Amino acid sequence: MARARFAHTHHPPHERRQNLNTFVRALKRCAAAGAVILAAAGLQPASASAASAATPPVVGGTRAAQGEFPFMVRLSMGCGGSLLTQQIVLTAAHCVGASGNNTSITATAGAVDLQSSSAIKVRSTKVLRAPGYNGNGKDWALVKLAQPVNLPTLDIAETTAYNSGTFTVAGWGAAREGGSQQRYLLKAQVPFVSDASCKQSYPSLIAGEEICAGFPQGGVDTCQGDSGGPMFRRDDAGAWIQVGIVSWGQGCARPNYPGVYTEVSTFAAAIKSAAATL
Repeated sequence: MARARFAHTHHPPHERRQNLNTFVRALKRCAAAGAVILAAAGLQPASASAASAATPPVVGGTRAAQGEFPFMVRLSMGCGGSLLTQQIVLTAAHCVGASGNNTSITATAGAVDLQSSSAIKVRSTKVLRAPGYNGNGKDWALVKLAQPVNLPTLDIAETTAYNSGTFTVAGWGAAREGGSQQRYLLKAQVPFVSDASCKQSYPSLIAGEEICAGFPQGGVDTCQGDSGGPMFRRDDAGAWIQVGIVSWGQGCARPNYPGVYTEVSTFAAAIKSAAATL
């Protein structure tokens, strides 16, 4: 079934809704229900041992090199994120609670290995969730950190010019549907899927607010635990630019069920305006 792609230990209020479409979205890619993955569905044997289930192999994705994506952030509730500025993390709205002061989140940055002694850990001070967010679309949020981290940031797309082609996704989510989250950052590439094609899989898709990516045959995808992380590509100058935020999907890496991402360009002005208030 579809689920959110983050790793809360409890379900936010919107996940309790009974409406099927809302329920499908609300389960997004959280690690409570599973874990955001870079997965190759079907390559994990059904008879996998308990040991391999506890420490699943990297399937579909590959390990990112140290420093390859320095803007990547891991949030302690089990979500990903990106450094919009050196003191503000861009993530998914379904990963966080209501807007306001919040010191409960720890951001880990600067290391592909979450257990590295060189990883930078900073507490949050505030959360700003997208105005009007109710579980359907508008799946973005900002987390302000207690102090800046001296790492490169990831610019966001302000037009639809980069909403096509092949995208890169990265995260510490599971490496297979229902698997454990990862110690090391994984990366993979996924192709753009048109709104028309994506709506055949997800009739509730909100065109203009959401963008889809994945292979028709499945095999590579984000999964639970990857929620809030960026989907990005190179811009015309060769720099990374963020075009999506990991949001939701049906299972992980299933054929004909691409990943659904928040369309960043739609909300770029609102995101930057909100960041300025923090």
